[in-house]
Amino acid sequence: MSFDVPDACTLPTVERPSRLAEFDALFAAAVGGVERVTDRHARLRLAGPPGLAATVRDLTARETRCCSFFTFTVTPTDDAVILDVEVPDEQTAALASFAARAGREEAA
Repeated sequence: MSFDVPDACTLPTVERPSRLAEFDALFAAAVGGVERVTDRHARLRLAGPPGLAATVRDLTARETRCCSFFTFTVTPTDDAVILDVEVPDEQTAALASFAARAGREEAA
């Protein structure tokens, strides 16, 4: 599955496959559910080893530096890490692609 990178992304083209691979690895290892709250908001339930919240915070902080239209909120719970992803109206296609990719990895 491809991911359409919005024009607003400032990550150099050569680095994009590595970043995508990082998200794919996270999704494959940890996604327990993907909920589309609204067109502008998706919620992922992640489960994994201790330190998962720190890993998610690091990855999403790096992603926000190049794709500032994403707002990521990482909330650890007793048994999971909740990742809320929000975008402005003009980036709903990017969120749909992100959520679909996470959902696909969940089913793999």
